[in-house]
Amino acid sequence: MAGDELAAFRESWKQELTSKGEQRLVAATSGDTSGQCDKKDLKNRYFEDFNDLNNTGSPSVPEESGCNEEEGGSVGGRGEGEAAAESQDQPEYVSIARSLLDGRTSPLLDRIQEERTKRKRQYHSRTNVCYASLQQQPQGKVKKEEELVDQLIQDLNEVNDIPFFDIELPYELALKIFQYLDCTELGRCAQVSRAWRVLAEDCVLWFKICSREGYLQDASVSDSPCWKSTLRDCRNSAKTVRSNWKNRVGSISQLQYELGKVLCDVSSFDHFVLAGYTSGDVRLWDTLHWDAKASYLKPNGLSANMDPRPHACHVQVNSTVAAAAYDDGCVDLWSTETGGEPIHHYQIPGRIQAFALSPDSPVLCAASGPDIRLDCADDRGYWRTLCQAQLPKTVESLVLVPGRGQCPLVAVAAGDAVHLLDPREDEPGLLHSVYGHPVTCLDSSNSHVALGVKSAGWAMHDGGNKIHVYSLETRKPVACLGSSPGDFTCINLRDSPPHLLVCGNKDRRVRVFDLRTGSSVASLYAHHLGVTSVQVDDWKIVSGGGEGLVCVWELRMGTKLWEMHNRHPVRHVHFNNNTLVTANIPDDKAPRGACITDDDLTAHRRHRGVICHYDFSEDALSQDHVLPICRSDFAESYGYNYNISLAVPYDRLPGSHPSH
Repeated sequence: MAGDELAAFRESWKQELTSKGEQRLVAATSGDTSGQCDKKDLKNRYFEDFNDLNNTGSPSVPEESGCNEEEGGSVGGRGEGEAAAESQDQPEYVSIARSLLDGRTSPLLDRIQEERTKRKRQYHSRTNVCYASLQQQPQGKVKKEEELVDQLIQDLNEVNDIPFFDIELPYELALKIFQYLDCTELGRCAQVSRAWRVLAEDCVLWFKICSREGYLQDASVSDSPCWKSTLRDCRNSAKTVRSNWKNRVGSISQLQYELGKVLCDVSSFDHFVLAGYTSGDVRLWDTLHWDAKASYLKPNGLSANMDPRPHACHVQVNSTVAAAAYDDGCVDLWSTETGGEPIHHYQIPGRIQAFALSPDSPVLCAASGPDIRLDCADDRGYWRTLCQAQLPKTVESLVLVPGRGQCPLVAVAAGDAVHLLDPREDEPGLLHSVYGHPVTCLDSSNSHVALGVKSAGWAMHDGGNKIHVYSLETRKPVACLGSSPGDFTCINLRDSPPHLLVCGNKDRRVRVFDLRTGSSVASLYAHHLGVTSVQVDDWKIVSGGGEGLVCVWELRMGTKLWEMHNRHPVRHVHFNNNTLVTANIPDDKAPRGACITDDDLTAHRRHRGVICHYDFSEDALSQDHVLPICRSDFAESYGYNYNISLAVPYDRLPGSHPSH
């Protein structure tokens, strides 16, 4: 049944299409119904219908397409009323076929039309909102923003490469922008394009990064062909040095000068080590040139002719000048480059109790009793006295503020007060004063002064011993740190990292404080006879105690890495990235039997003090990381053998009895 109906439908459709085609052909040849269309229009319409039929891919479409075009043209010529009447008279399948041929019933077209309508509505709604918001802004600002947006769109559309550094900006200006990036960001920028890689690998950028991280401060840009590789090598070397510090791998040397001399004071700066002895001799070591002997610094003529010669009680050294103060009040200064005779000499009545040399400029300050004298060298190297002052009480300690150049500033502790001595002012200014609370220790950085204050036993609610920190700019207190039962014995603010302060106390603890918050970063139980010297950097602490122990601590974990012991109290500790200098100075400067007329001078070496130089650099010999006593062959007259003949079992002859 279904097959008969389908066959009948096909037959009737063929007849209908054949009749329509014949009518269209007759009308086209006669020209009665299509007189308004010329041959050119028919030709164009035919090719348009032919293209549409090729897209459909149906073999029966060309005839129907032509019929529909013709019929559509005739309908357009007859009017809408006649076309509607004709569509009503036509069978339903003819209208369906015509709609299929025209594509009006395709669901894809309906969806496309709906999507277009939806997007138009969204666009109009957004445009209305933006227009309403722009109406509330000034016209000049709207115009400026529109111009900037249009310019950005134009740059992005017209330029295919990176426009900002390759085309628009000069190389120098782009390099100035790149200098604010770190190593990781420069590595990422180098992967963008060739031009960016040239910028990211510029030697000037990597030279500044190397200097900013603290490597090769005295170098210039031309000293290395590739500063990127130089920075990588410096970082690897620093990593190796840190590992050597933690594992105590390196070389240890004891700076011995002469038998029969007791050590009085030690100072070190960079690769220079300066020592003063009870014999009045002063010795300077340059640790970069171990093949040369210690420089002999000659004393002034007055001290050299005295018998016995006064002790060299205080010594100080920096990169250009070495200074020594004697018990008789004489002061000598030498050049670290030439040595030999002093370049400057003067004498103060009385014994010098406090002595300080600026670490970065030729400025020297000495105090005897309440009197203070400040000397400085001019541009031509001539020394002159800047000022002299007198305080109400005896000066106990003083320190020169670093970074002041030719305008020095001295912080002086006298009794329970701290004064600031400025040559430009008539009198010393008072920085701190609390009656009955004497100052026990003092140190200064380029912006702050830190002082330890002793608690008075009769005072009520004094809170114990404290450290007061003052600002040099405002001369007002900025922090009050700690509250311990013991007295503070040493403070290191100059060599500490920014915002950190390390101090030692008689209660056997080393403490590190954060100046920003006033809280304790670390508190280490270090030395059972009290802490005498201390220094800290960004990851380690080195402390010395009264029992002669030198300890190296890990700051973050608060654990002890290693320790070294000598007989006398540790009075000096100073380290940099690669080296550590410690000095054990005896309290008794005239031990029994240490006279120069003794026959056996090596018997009392243990009473004279010792200076140790630790080298943790990458090229230090690993076999020299032990003490000299462990490297001794027991045959030399030096090296802690004490003239004792040692014997081990394998030294005996075969068959001999142990008692023989």
